[in-house]
Amino acid sequence: MFNELYNDEEVFRSFENLSKNNNILQNDLLNILKKFAKTISVFDLMIATAILKDDGKYVQVQYREKFLEVYIKYFIMRIKEIKENNNTYTKNINKVEYIESIDLLRKQFKKDRQNERKESRFPLIYALCSMYATYILKEPIHPVGTPFPGDLKVEEKNGIYYCPVKEKQEDNPNAVCKLCIAKQSK
Repeated sequence: MFNELYNDEEVFRSFENLSKNNNILQNDLLNILKKFAKTISVFDLMIATAILKDDGKYVQVQYREKFLEVYIKYFIMRIKEIKENNNTYTKNINKVEYIESIDLLRKQFKKDRQNERKESRFPLIYALCSMYATYILKEPIHPVGTPFPGDLKVEEKNGIYYCPVKEKQEDNPNAVCKLCIAKQSK
């Protein structure tokens, strides 16, 4: 169904076309995100949920339930939120960071398309949610409360977000941590 509406590259062409503007406005990005979020069906979200549950089998048992709760709610609710967001955002987006985000997400998208997720909408959901959190909401990609081993979690203190694993992921070419606004926890 996805390929009938848009091919994979159209999402990134839209992101790249926006990057050609002198000023990249949050509202312009939101319009792109909404366009593609509207192509995601309940069925697509069910498949994404199944993928997350399958990925969850690799998470340590004591963190698995919270991991799944946070991620499933996050992806399902975030797509709904994107579709229904009628707010006006007037700030400019940092162009260099935005272009780097497109490149990173495109690499992840292609990798997922070559793997078991090639027929699912999960890579699109992931890209949309990552861009939305980072550039529209100015929130971390992993939501506050996301658990990590050692009883660590993503936190917010005085309007600043902290992640316990950000520095450990800096050299990981597949991690979206590079575009995430969270700072490393102390």
